[in-house]
Amino acid sequence: MKRRLRHRREAVDADINVTAFMNLMVVLVPFLLVMAVFSRLSILEIELPGGEAAASDAKPSLNLEIIVRDNSVLVVDRVSGSTQEFGKSESGYELGALANYLQELKAQHPEVTDATILLEPDIAYENLIAVMDTVRALPVERQGEWEAVELFPEIAVGEAPEAGARSS
Repeated sequence: MKRRLRHRREAVDADINVTAFMNLMVVLVPFLLVMAVFSRLSILEIELPGGEAAASDAKPSLNLEIIVRDNSVLVVDRVSGSTQEFGKSESGYELGALANYLQELKAQHPEVTDATILLEPDIAYENLIAVMDTVRALPVERQGEWEAVELFPEIAVGEAPEAGARSS
């Protein structure tokens, strides 16, 4: 008869070493909590200018283009052909005068809500956002409180034509 030898394995109590994992959590959790405060995202909805197929059948009363150049902001109405230029001083573009002019245009054409902003290639992002904010809404004080009056909230962004060329 064969004898079977049974080897008894002794049960060994093995502890899991969680020290490395705990060190990781001690560093990672505060880091993620701190970064969550600083990573806030703002979104502005914009559209790209459409081609002829995107144009509707009805003729608009105002086709507003704001051309942002290095030294000025030019407001052009493609329907009437009128233009208005606002210069740039040492402190920046004349956004107050631009806002007043856009408010006059909005009073004449209250149904129009879209505008196209065309930029030269080297315009700073901060300048684009400042012009977009000016075109979208005008802050007005009423009864001691400031509120935004809507001007042209539907903004399309594109590339400006060269200074000597006319855009189509």
